[in-house]
Amino acid sequence: MATCLIVDDEPLSRDVLRRYITEVIDLQLVAECINATEASHQLTLTQVDIIFLDINMPGLSGISFARSLKTSPLIVFTTAYPEYAVEGFELDATDFLVKPYSFERFLRAVNRALERLRENRTTEGQGGKILVKADKKLYALPLAEIQFIEGQGDYIRIHTSQHKLMVHETLKNFLGSLPAEEFMRIHKSYVINLQHIEFIEGNQVGLAGQTLAVSPAHREELLSRFSSI
Repeated sequence: MATCLIVDDEPLSRDVLRRYITEVIDLQLVAECINATEASHQLTLTQVDIIFLDINMPGLSGISFARSLKTSPLIVFTTAYPEYAVEGFELDATDFLVKPYSFERFLRAVNRALERLRENRTTEGQGGKILVKADKKLYALPLAEIQFIEGQGDYIRIHTSQHKLMVHETLKNFLGSLPAEEFMRIHKSYVINLQHIEFIEGNQVGLAGQTLAVSPAHREELLSRFSSI
């Protein structure tokens, strides 16, 4: 199930999208917004996988709104003006629907978005691997080889025995795709693989030949989970 958000100032356009979305069992509509301001607020309240985003709206346009997002859900642009297509795809949009569009055309866009979500998510069928995009490549990283993840603003650096990959993702969002029984956040800047811990000393943990800081708020949980490994 993928969550989605409608952002469009035209009531009729929202009606069409709402009706189409209800026909797709793999989509869940979480909210409808009439402008970028409402959409920005909604994204602070709810995790959204796909945004159906109109381009021509009062105030901030859909293009400008998409550019403003630090970490972006998949975007399917909707507009009556096909000349915006090139600009939309430059923002790595999943698809571009020109109004009026049929349910069949909408479904093709949805299937494309769902496929991209499957590529970006950890699934049980991946045999303990996670897919990440870095250096213009798609890596299938075995979870057991991930030593720790370092947060650097809107990016993370994934440390393994083979790689140090810079990925455009927040530490919080990436942690949500990892198995909680194997990984733990120990600091605002670090998530570690518990199986790679070598020692704990005071407010520091040693792993992979490095010493990382442990926040006081996480130390008790870390000691408890380490003792049960």
